[in-house]
Amino acid sequence: MSDRFQDVQARIGHAFADPALLERALTHASHGDGRSRAASNERLEFLGARVLGLMAAEALHERFPDLDEGGLAVRLNALVNKHACARAALRCGLGEGLRLSAAEARLGGREKASILADACEAVIGALFLDGGLDAARAFFLTQWAEELDGLTKRPRDAKSRLQEWAAQTGRPPPVYTVLARSGPDHRPNFTVEVRVGELRGEAQGSSKQGAERAAADQLLSAETGI
Repeated sequence: MSDRFQDVQARIGHAFADPALLERALTHASHGDGRSRAASNERLEFLGARVLGLMAAEALHERFPDLDEGGLAVRLNALVNKHACARAALRCGLGEGLRLSAAEARLGGREKASILADACEAVIGALFLDGGLDAARAFFLTQWAEELDGLTKRPRDAKSRLQEWAAQTGRPPPVYTVLARSGPDHRPNFTVEVRVGELRGEAQGSSKQGAERAAADQLLSAETGI
């Protein structure tokens, strides 16, 4: 393992039995000019996102014993979204160890929030495979400590963040429209569109409010990269 990866490993706080897992976690799809996406961190990112969700739910369940499901759900989103993952990646300097194409590196890929967030989830996946849930949890509790401490107040959901972003960028306020409703009454599915001027997001959810939040998050992710 190179000095660069040794430094990243030290900041992560875990000595990998299989260093190739960390190398894979830090390999962006652009590396090698994108010839082999199978060699990138995308599969580890998929796994890590699910492990992160479990650890975040566990931490919230323990930290907020009096909150109902709704209060826990909005806090969960605040912990597992791309913003939080990118901040965690910055805290432990993952950008320095990223394997990128020369073109992506020239474009500032080591500082791109979306790339950092994906790498952070991939590292969680690698930790889970190498050291089990305990290794992943140790990383989460260290790098998400600031996020967890900031949840004493109800965090803003995606709809609030989208409205704030629209105002800050001089755009009209978001407009939500239900495009479709399907499924039985006991298990409905809503498809909602959100528009901010000419910008558009669309998502589904088991409730109108949930679909609106998902659509807002989709639009924000598309326009801001996180």
